[in-house]
Amino acid sequence: MPKNFSIKIKRYDPGTGKIWFETHKVPADPKLTILDAVRAINEGKQASVSHRSSCQMGICGSCGAIVNGKPVLMCSTFCKDLKTPITIEPLKNFPIVKDLVVDTDNAMDKMREALPYTTYATSKSKSASKQTPRQLNRIKETSQCIKCMLCYSACPIFGLDKEFIGPAAIATGWRYNKDTRDKITNKRMDSLTSKDGVWKCSFIGECSNVCPKSVDPAGAIQKMKVMGVLHSAKSIVKRKKK
Repeated sequence: MPKNFSIKIKRYDPGTGKIWFETHKVPADPKLTILDAVRAINEGKQASVSHRSSCQMGICGSCGAIVNGKPVLMCSTFCKDLKTPITIEPLKNFPIVKDLVVDTDNAMDKMREALPYTTYATSKSKSASKQTPRQLNRIKETSQCIKCMLCYSACPIFGLDKEFIGPAAIATGWRYNKDTRDKITNKRMDSLTSKDGVWKCSFIGECSNVCPKSVDPAGAIQKMKVMGVLHSAKSIVKRKKK
């Protein structure tokens, strides 16, 4: 292991519009994460790099960045595992606010379009809404999404078309559609199968490759397409009956 890690950070000043790279040296440590390195640079007054972070445990999803060309969580990525110089850039496909901070409002709005809730939560019934272990296992994988937006940064379709609802939103929609307690599946499917919905996905699979929680949004999207076909067929039959 070298004595120092060479860290190359992409900077952006919204006041002047200037974009540039800065290279810094950080003392090597086998436990040093990318987030630790950025903080060390700031604390050493070498720079004042704007970034987001909270839990430092790979749970909150707020510290996403492009590290050596790949979307990752900075708190879960160790410097010793990377080739130097280590290049850190803001997530792609989002407007840059400053340095490593990006505006993810568009993707968050897409998550809301997936109606990430079930009606049982507002039910007036006082009885418990129970699920069997088998029923829970059906939604357990897609329930792990932490809204880190790495999949949106990796998605070439979202990069070209910001109207695309996106991988995390579709995976979230799948999770609630398969929840046995859900009562608004049809309403959710109308949103997920719209012109900007699931059909725009070309199944490149990068969203699953970068997911830090192994949610496999690419797989959920393909399952949602099957569900979408059935939903569309039922809608056509209902219209003909009327």
